[in-house]
Amino acid sequence: MNSKVMNKKIKNMFPEYRDAMHILKQENPHFAKLMQDHDELDKEIIQLELDPVRQIHDDIESLKRKKLRLKDEMYQHLRLFKT
Repeated sequence: MNSKVMNKKIKNMFPEYRDAMHILKQENPHFAKLMQDHDELDKEIIQLELDPVRQIHDDIESLKRKKLRLKDEMYQHLRLFKT
């Protein structure tokens, strides 16, 4: 993910934490990596879902669970940052 551009979906996930997300992305390499990994998984899932042959593939569900874990970890970072 470009360091100057934040994925629109990610920004809309936690609208109350937009400022904190921007600061954490700049100051916390682990948080920035979480955001990048989440964005890459999102793109991969979208591509897999667009392919009708692979749509029933179990990997999609596995990727979605992994993406959700990343989102949960990002949320934990955001909550700690705000306090």
